[in-house]
Amino acid sequence: MSEKGGLTPNFTLQNYAQFFAAGGLCATLTHGGLTPIDVVKTRLQLEPKGSKETMASMARGIIAKEGPGGLLAGFGPTAVGYLIQGGAKFCGYEFFKKQAIDFLGSKERAREYRQLVYLGSASCAEVIATTLLTPLEAARIRLVSERGYAKGLVGAVSRMAKEEGIRGFYAGYAPILCKQVPYAIGQFYTNEMMHNLVQITISQETLAKYGKVGEVSVQLGCGIVAGVAAAVLSHPADTLLSKINKGGGGSGSAMKKLVVLAKETGPIGFS
Repeated sequence: MSEKGGLTPNFTLQNYAQFFAAGGLCATLTHGGLTPIDVVKTRLQLEPKGSKETMASMARGIIAKEGPGGLLAGFGPTAVGYLIQGGAKFCGYEFFKKQAIDFLGSKERAREYRQLVYLGSASCAEVIATTLLTPLEAARIRLVSERGYAKGLVGAVSRMAKEEGIRGFYAGYAPILCKQVPYAIGQFYTNEMMHNLVQITISQETLAKYGKVGEVSVQLGCGIVAGVAAAVLSHPADTLLSKINKGGGGSGSAMKKLVVLAKETGPIGFS
C-alpha cells in the first residue's frame, strides 16, 4: 500500500482481500454469536399484533418445544451470509470512498463533501453486499420461522429453489435493502463522524500519552456509538423483512407488500 502522488493510499488487491477478510470475520462472529437473540427477535416480530410475548417468555417457549438447539436455528445461513456480506461491505466501502475522494481531486473538496462521501460509499457498498446476502437471509428466516422447514442451510436452499425458484430467494430484496442500507449508513457515517469529533476535541499529543490503550478505546467507543445508531435506523425494516419472508403482505410487488405490512404493524409494532 502506497500513498505516492495521490490523495488516498494506493490499495492493492491484497489490501482489499484483507478488508474483505476482516469485515467478513467480524460480521460472522457478531451475527453468528447473536443467533439465539436473533431467533427470539424474529419469532417475536412474527407474532400477531397485540401479542403479550416478551423476549424471556419467547425464549422459554422455544426451549420447551424445540430444545436448546432451537435457539440456534438458522446459524448456517447467518454465518455464511454475513461472512460474504460483511466482507463485501467493508471492502466495498473502502473502495468507493477512495474513488470518491480521488474524484473530488483535493483535500479541501474531500473535507467539504466528506458527509456525501461517507453516505454514498456506504450505500453503494451495501447494495452490492445485500444482493449477495439476500438469498441466505431468506433461507435463515424460513429456518427460524417455520419449525421443521429443513435440516440446515443446504436443505433450506434446496427446498426454496425447488418450490419457489430464484424469485423466492429475492422476495425480500426490497425490504432487506431498506434494512441494510440504513444500517450501513448509520454504521459507517456515525463511525467516521465520531472519529472526526475525537480529532477535534482531543489533541494528538493527549491521545499519544495513552498509547495503544487510548487508540483501542477510541476505536471501541466510536464503534459502539455507530452500532447503536445502525441498529436504531434498521429496526423498522427488519421487522417488515421478517413478515414478508413469512409470506405476509398479500399479493403484489415487494414495495406494495411493504406498505401493507407497515400499515398493519403500526408504530407500536416496530418498537
